[in-house]
Amino acid sequence: MDKEHVILVDHDDRELGVMEKMEAHRRGLLHRAVSVFIVNSRGEWLLQRRAAQKYHSARMWSNAACTHPQQGETNLAAARRRLRQEMGIESGLTEVFDFVYRARLDAGLTEHEYDHIFVGITDQTPEPAPEEVMDYRYVDYQALEQEIRQYPERFTRWFRLLYWRVQFYFEEIL
Repeated sequence: MDKEHVILVDHDDRELGVMEKMEAHRRGLLHRAVSVFIVNSRGEWLLQRRAAQKYHSARMWSNAACTHPQQGETNLAAARRRLRQEMGIESGLTEVFDFVYRARLDAGLTEHEYDHIFVGITDQTPEPAPEEVMDYRYVDYQALEQEIRQYPERFTRWFRLLYWRVQFYFEEIL
């Protein structure tokens, strides 16, 4: 199996080259990513619990899907691909903002991403890939916010940084 690569970028999201994914995470180099947030028609957030064998942030709750676009793949195509791969669903997706973050993770890795944030609404029943997702659930925003404040260690670093900003966009489209 070929090793996955990421697209290295500068702080303006201009491509600088490619690097093997794990090497980029070991070195903490800035690379392009996408994160997908999904709600159902009742406004409940779809959360996934990352599989136990994930290379970082295993068993933690997070947004519906995340990935790294591949060379020649648009951010939107990568977001759609990964939502299908991880959760087995499709949704119309809209890019709502992007941001850069850097966070130390477990296993000696550093996540340093130029992350493009997508939102969508669907009532499809997820069929998660077991190698990616160990569980999923729907939760309303108030309960989610309370749970994050009470148990932040249960959620991925990027999710804790983003959820409150993403809620603003869901309020606009629901």
